[in-house]
Amino acid sequence: MAPARKEKPIHSLFAGATAGAIEAFITYPTEFVKTRSQFGGKKEGPITIIRDTLRTKGVAGLYSGCMALVVGNSLKAGVRFVTYDSLKHKLADKEGKVTPARSLIAGLGAGMMEAIFAVTPSETIKTKLIDDSKRPNPQYRGLIHGTASIVRREGISGIYRGLFPVMMRQGANSAVRFTTYATLKQFVQGTMRPGQQLPTAVTFGIGGIAGLVTVYTTMPLDVIKTRMQSLEARSQYRNSFHCAYRIFTEEGILRFWTGTTPRLARLVMSGGIVFTIYEAMIKAIGGREDEQ
Repeated sequence: MAPARKEKPIHSLFAGATAGAIEAFITYPTEFVKTRSQFGGKKEGPITIIRDTLRTKGVAGLYSGCMALVVGNSLKAGVRFVTYDSLKHKLADKEGKVTPARSLIAGLGAGMMEAIFAVTPSETIKTKLIDDSKRPNPQYRGLIHGTASIVRREGISGIYRGLFPVMMRQGANSAVRFTTYATLKQFVQGTMRPGQQLPTAVTFGIGGIAGLVTVYTTMPLDVIKTRMQSLEARSQYRNSFHCAYRIFTEEGILRFWTGTTPRLARLVMSGGIVFTIYEAMIKAIGGREDEQ
């Protein structure tokens, strides 16, 4: 029996960070539309947001806050894959296989780590920049100026606004995404000849399905996260639970799935792009070694 293959941590970090940065830039307009649609006030559809943004800000308007997400997504994906690969191999059996339940635990751990070290700061800054960009006279001139202004006015806690919902969302995101991906990958590999590599199209398809499942199961947490990181959050919500209560009682349960279409577009593409680039990078740099 062939020995199980293990990802080298430094290579997992590099491959994950590269995949995350590329994916964030390619899919950013869908993230912009999703975030804008989740703010309170008048409900706007994706087409309306795109049309109004292009008319008033041009194509560049769809990339407001982009660098915050690219940097954060790169770090996030690096942390995610290193943590997940490490936990996955600790929880694997002698043949290197991981049960769905253990993959869920590894994904949950990866999501918690990325939320603390990468996602919360970058998402808070990105959300505030997008919220600010819709004002007639935006106060932030870009990533660096915006970050400095937020920290100066609100302190470090200002960029960690919404940490709890982000940890819940990222934990759920990674748990669902990695479990779906790993389960489908093991199933498909079980139908192939020993040593045969998964075709790129199949990897992309499995990653896309993982993104689809992730969207619908974690959307309420994403809406709460966006509201908690908006410019008006401090004056409207005492905490994440108060935010969820107000959305439910004042706007209805369906509001928790606002922004599903653009997020679905992004995460389906994201799942395909990230896993495809990650697997290609790992293969190219010889990032897997035999278990000892």
